[in-house]
Amino acid sequence: MIKAYKFRIYTTKSQTTKLEGTLEHCRQVYNKTLSYRKDAWKAERKPVTKYETNALLPAWKKENPKLKEVHSQVLQECQQRVDLAFQHFFRRVKNGEYPGYPRFKGVGRYDSFTYPQSGFKIKSGTLYLSKIGNVKIKLHREIEGEIKRCTVRRYPTGKWFACITAKLPDPEVPFKEGSVVGVDLGLSSFAALSTGEKIDNPRFFGSEEKALAKAQRKLSKATKGTPERKRALKVVQRVHERIRNKRHNFSHQISRKLVDEYDVIAFEDLKIKNMLQNHCLAKSISDAAWRMLVTITQNKAEEAGSLVVLVDPRYTTQMCSGCGIEVPKSLSDRVHECPRCGLVMDRDENAAINILRLGLQSLANA
Repeated sequence: MIKAYKFRIYTTKSQTTKLEGTLEHCRQVYNKTLSYRKDAWKAERKPVTKYETNALLPAWKKENPKLKEVHSQVLQECQQRVDLAFQHFFRRVKNGEYPGYPRFKGVGRYDSFTYPQSGFKIKSGTLYLSKIGNVKIKLHREIEGEIKRCTVRRYPTGKWFACITAKLPDPEVPFKEGSVVGVDLGLSSFAALSTGEKIDNPRFFGSEEKALAKAQRKLSKATKGTPERKRALKVVQRVHERIRNKRHNFSHQISRKLVDEYDVIAFEDLKIKNMLQNHCLAKSISDAAWRMLVTITQNKAEEAGSLVVLVDPRYTTQMCSGCGIEVPKSLSDRVHECPRCGLVMDRDENAAINILRLGLQSLANA
């Protein structure tokens, strides 16, 4: 099992300069690698592998000696990102999609670099990074397992974080058999459970929208290139960071509650990208961050011995959970009323019961 840990790191001014310099050098290598592969295909219709681009690094270091200030494996990992971008591009083309071609990274658009195997070490409250030095790190939890990778990331507000990836043996937790629950994710309420419980929608973006609009107005009035604009931009970035942190914390709390109380958790396999085509609801759907909750719940369930099941979302709202007939409803209809069996209940609870039934059926057929 692979587990990731995220820790805040505190840098001095000189270390911040080195970290930002590393990001800029990585950005240059990324763009140069992308350009090389693009030109090779145009000129000779020749695909280039990441190992061929790795072999170009020594010559690039002679052309630009500043690249020697970056750990060699960090530069190779930049080229691996280009390779992954092409892999994803071709995979989506084969699937009949219309993806955008891998793009160059502009100034300030490259925010992380990775030590894939070596060049870093954690000891006594410090994180040693090759070519940078010992950086103070806040280890708020113990790292379990064998440490494999370290990614250093810069956030828009100027904060730096280290993401440590560790490999652990698969958890020897027997699958639990007991309580089960279906979860219907929505907008009027964030989630409705098949038990009848409802979780209110916190609407974090909506609660911060006025503060964000005020900060953005000040930013739009500030002259480009001035210290006032930099300060105004920092305020906007802090509002966005506050929204993101609240949303992330909320998803962790709900997922922990679900995993602790239930052994089988059924969600709808929502196609959120398609749902965002509805411009009337796109902002609310994005604010709800349903996919974040599902992903975090899957991760927690794997370690706890629980199981998350994703079911087809079609007709879960329209179908009667009592007799199974289809009862058409519009978005404004908030109560399910079945003309055949007479069942009357909240539409979201009815959908959650249907989701649970489909989830248990998929487990039985597996």
